[in-house]
Amino acid sequence: MQEIYLARQSIVDRNESLVAFELLFRSANSTVAGVVDNTHATAQVMVNAFNEMGIAQVLGANKGFINVDAVLLHSDLIEMLPKQQIVIELLESISIDAKIIERCRELKAKGFSMALDDIVEVNDENKALLGIVDIIKLDLMGIAPKRLCSLVNELKRYPVKLLAEKVEDREQAKICIDLGFDLFQGYYFSRPQILTGKRTNPSKMALLRIFSMMARGAENLEIENEFKEHADLTYNLMRMVNSNGTGLTTKISSVKNGLMVLGMRPLKRWVQLLLYASDNGRHTVSPLMQLAATRGKFMELIAQQENVGNRDYADRAFMVGMLSLLDVLLGEPLDVILARLSLHEEVELALTRYDGKLGSLLSHCKMFESGNLEAVRETQFSHPSFSMEAFNKAQLEALSWANNIAL
Repeated sequence: MQEIYLARQSIVDRNESLVAFELLFRSANSTVAGVVDNTHATAQVMVNAFNEMGIAQVLGANKGFINVDAVLLHSDLIEMLPKQQIVIELLESISIDAKIIERCRELKAKGFSMALDDIVEVNDENKALLGIVDIIKLDLMGIAPKRLCSLVNELKRYPVKLLAEKVEDREQAKICIDLGFDLFQGYYFSRPQILTGKRTNPSKMALLRIFSMMARGAENLEIENEFKEHADLTYNLMRMVNSNGTGLTTKISSVKNGLMVLGMRPLKRWVQLLLYASDNGRHTVSPLMQLAATRGKFMELIAQQENVGNRDYADRAFMVGMLSLLDVLLGEPLDVILARLSLHEEVELALTRYDGKLGSLLSHCKMFESGNLEAVRETQFSHPSFSMEAFNKAQLEALSWANNIAL
């Protein structure tokens, strides 16, 4: 069976809510994005995303940015994309001429959204597209800081959204927010370890208390009363439990009802997910939640193959995956956070030392996420559950499950 690969990088709005992914080419022989043939790379992205993996699994309800060169822009293939969900990103390598401008107008009239990539200045060539495209991506690495303000002011004359790409740190993010950028992309947002500076709000601390209650076997009434003290948590829990991700056919209308119908195992899982829910009041899913949910489900699926029929072990694997990002979420060392919880010893050792089977699974999960595929391949000879085929299948199923949460 041939292995296929696809990378995606989060695009967020001013509230750091996930709104889109840029879909990127990755080959079996490389984990970096360097590609000579842009046409081939984009064609592979389209095949993998839409035919092999399924757009619902890859994007969920989010938009998808796809890099397009001149060849693909003029092809009929581009018109097969779902225009309501795809943003055509015009590569900087495109030589803008009358035919390109005409084609862009044609696609725009058909309902496609377009973005102009890697803009570092306004010149006679790209100016012709500024009134056509919907989004302009400014390459912060290619723009001197002292020029950024004047460039933004010049672009604000056009009816476009501005996207800051290659945002590397908090200082850059703040500058771009102050300048009025609408969208953001870069390692500061898409690498979860960069998010450690966020402040923990009271709701998340309450969720930690609820989770701790569940871990020590508290009575339903005690847990219900804790939820009732936080109306936002009650609402978010009901919304999440009633989402597509639970597989329930009966809708839950109250915490008490949820405790009775769901049972403690599923409810504990949704409390873990709520820890990562966005706090911006817009009821969206954060990139960190996407990663935590995907990692937890991924580990659960592999654990089910590793230890067939052991539901408790699969539950602990899910918990390890979910809780492995708590230090990023709360901005505290993981051992400090875990000291406030009553966790199974196997779970705690996996999280703090990568010990035991769950620790090994977490380690390999992170290798797979980071693109260290060679290490995963080497492991499969001694551990069949860690094969590339199993990991690829589990990742797709985990992505699909995570994308169904709170849509």
